[in-house]
Amino acid sequence: MILEIAQIDVKPGMEAEFESAVAKAAPLFQRARGCIAMELQRSIEKPSRYRLVVKWETLDNHVVDFRNSADFQEWRNLVGHCFERPPEVEHTRQAVHGF
Repeated sequence: MILEIAQIDVKPGMEAEFESAVAKAAPLFQRARGCIAMELQRSIEKPSRYRLVVKWETLDNHVVDFRNSADFQEWRNLVGHCFERPPEVEHTRQAVHGF
């Protein structure tokens, strides 16, 4: 399993609109090939900063299947206007499971 972690800085004052758009976009992820789960986390210290965490079966499910889909374009149409700057995206794989 791969975790996609996207740090997204939203234009100040657009937080509620962004959260609403992400909620509307959830079905796009739910039907994406290899997508296991998706959640949005909001920073407490920096309330205009979010982290979108998506669990994928494989890296290709995200970078090939989803990014080349019409659903990805719809995702960007829903949320892109809220971005302060392009998201910073990383992919991780579990290295240690503590408990």
